[in-house]
Amino acid sequence: MSFADFPEQEQVVQLLQRSLEQNRLAHGYLFAGSDLAELEAMAQTLAKALNCQAPPRRGSGGLSLDSCDQCLSCRKINEQNHPDILALRAESKSRIISVDQVRDLMQTVNLKPTFAEYKVAIIVAADRLNAQAANAFLKTLEEPPAKSILILLSTEPQRVLETILSRCLRLNFAGERKVSEAELAWLSSFADAAANSKGGLLGRYRLLSVIMKTLVEKKEQIDKHLTEQSPLERYDDLDPKLREKYEDELSAAIEAEYRHQRADLLLNLQHLLRDVWLQTMTVGETLSNFPQMAAVTKQIAQRISPVEARQNLEVFEQTQRLLRGNIQEALALEVGLLKLKL
Repeated sequence: MSFADFPEQEQVVQLLQRSLEQNRLAHGYLFAGSDLAELEAMAQTLAKALNCQAPPRRGSGGLSLDSCDQCLSCRKINEQNHPDILALRAESKSRIISVDQVRDLMQTVNLKPTFAEYKVAIIVAADRLNAQAANAFLKTLEEPPAKSILILLSTEPQRVLETILSRCLRLNFAGERKVSEAELAWLSSFADAAANSKGGLLGRYRLLSVIMKTLVEKKEQIDKHLTEQSPLERYDDLDPKLREKYEDELSAAIEAEYRHQRADLLLNLQHLLRDVWLQTMTVGETLSNFPQMAAVTKQIAQRISPVEARQNLEVFEQTQRLLRGNIQEALALEVGLLKLKL
């Protein structure tokens, strides 16, 4: 990918290219937005621009303003095996970035680049740094090595330590995550099932079954996709310690991506419940998240009061908070769905 592949992030791209043009890059960046994959793609694109061996054009400051996406350096970054482009993400099922991980990363950052001009360290989901890890990272952020760029990515920047935020140039990515046609189709079928369940206990267990089946499918797809991309699939003769490290990273990456996609699915369901709430107050058509489902949400809204609809939103928000912890997924969803007034 190149900067041209981010048409919706024109302001972010212009700022980065202007900094490259003037050779006035910040040592630390915070990329904040709603799509973690997009944030990581932009961070990798900046890393490619900084280290491209055949850039399409250069700025007056000598740095390239984009990448060719074809040279050895660009290909290595795309394949995530460039020795000077480092990515750090949670390695445990608790989805916490530990102080040991940060120390290992910072030790590598402080070494001279292998063959790149700039070392780039990308911290994926920086809001997952625990207190010790954040403080350890802060020391490097205050005195970064020369020719190094530290990029933090977060969909919840409010959870990042304030002292870290104050030392980073924050770039806010425009737009909310788009709901795909497949997601809309699934959401529409779920809404139809909810409307036809008539609020009964059996109906809500059927809805739970629909959600759990979808989540199982998502987990299987994520597992397959990330396993295919893992170095474990590309190299057969790995050192046992390195293999163990890659296995831990793969397991954590699968869990993190699954939780991210689960959160997206539940957020869409919450927006659907909000539409129902608006319908109970007869303002659904003007403020609806999903106007194409207005007939179905109205059908549900006719069975409940505005107070009950508002309580549904509170129940669902509580369910999502529980799922951010280590509570059993099926239990949290079952309790949440049984409390809903549908």
